[in-house]
Amino acid sequence: MFLQILPEGLVVPGLAYLLGLTVVGIVVGAVLLTRRPPVTQRLVVAFTPWMAAGAAFHVLYQLEAVSDAVAPLFSAPTVYGTTFLVAGGIWAGLVLAERPVPPALAATGGVATLAGTALVVQTATARGTFAPMLPVAALAASIVVAIVTYAVLDRIRPTVTARTGTLGAVVVFGHALDGVSTAVGVDLIGSGERSPIPAAIMEFAGTLPTASVVGKGWLFVLVKLLIAAAVVVLFADFVEEDPTQGNAALGVVAAVGLGPGTHNLLLFSAAGLF
Repeated sequence: MFLQILPEGLVVPGLAYLLGLTVVGIVVGAVLLTRRPPVTQRLVVAFTPWMAAGAAFHVLYQLEAVSDAVAPLFSAPTVYGTTFLVAGGIWAGLVLAERPVPPALAATGGVATLAGTALVVQTATARGTFAPMLPVAALAASIVVAIVTYAVLDRIRPTVTARTGTLGAVVVFGHALDGVSTAVGVDLIGSGERSPIPAAIMEFAGTLPTASVVGKGWLFVLVKLLIAAAVVVLFADFVEEDPTQGNAALGVVAAVGLGPGTHNLLLFSAAGLF
């Protein structure tokens, strides 16, 4: 039997949706490849609201509050491609119009995030399942943990934080959010973990003597923070030598933390699990 490394519950949309996404991807890619706009840290940071927006619309999909016509576009993992193509299309349009990209990209992403979050809250409130207290506490804890981790990193490797700038901080925060929200879900809410590697880490933590006192999610938080810090350190030179690829790579790393973390907070708030 092969070792499972992908999360359970992945859905592949129908051929028509895949073809549509492919065509949009080709058009957006052609514009960007032709114009070759710079991939700066400001640009990649401007994409972060879109990472949260994608998470919000996936929660709506899980709550079955999305129209059947577009629901496959917000399943996992398709939602990542859908979100990037929408944001990428706005990016390409701004490039063609010769307009400043980061402010407009961040603003539209912010509007999309607020709209998705508002729909989640509205849906959960109508169903009587809206319970945001524990997720808000998890968000606050994530901010504290991220600040402490980044401060330690800045103290130990100031050249690294100087090179990666705000983007490095987003990477650390994104993975702190994913780690803390997952730990809160497992230890305090009783949710399951779909991804096999995090599940294995927490299963191991559950065998330790500390499990009865601090639960089993703490080890996953620690691993996430160490990985985030290590990636920022390892990519610092890459960002300086090849800003386009380095910044893009760090953006992907940030997305795989910030997206799932935001998803956890919104899903826990909407599902009334606590």
